[in-house]
Amino acid sequence: MRLSDRLTSYGPAGAILSAVLASLCCVVPFALVMLGISGAWIGNLRVFEPYRPIFILIAIGFLSAGFYRVYRKPAERCEPGGICTIPQAKRWNKVILWMATFFVVFILILPYLISILA
Repeated sequence: MRLSDRLTSYGPAGAILSAVLASLCCVVPFALVMLGISGAWIGNLRVFEPYRPIFILIAIGFLSAGFYRVYRKPAERCEPGGICTIPQAKRWNKVILWMATFFVVFILILPYLISILA
């Protein structure tokens, strides 16, 4: 598998991870308090706030790579008998990608929703 194929095949997972990192400053402290976990150390998670735009861009990049891989990948690169010829695999790739997209969007707008609801 080529490097570009490996990078784009990790699109949904990378997007989710970077979205969680982007919300580390805002959503994670709220979630920990809701779970009953508290302490002065939770305030230290605010140090990640300046990096939030970087993680958002990384999440968008991973999602873009995933969408390119699923929807725009040239068909001539698909070898006969490969996994890209199986209709169920194509369908699962789309389902997982869209689930990851909705999760990432939810995680990214959650800090704004928390500020409205709190």
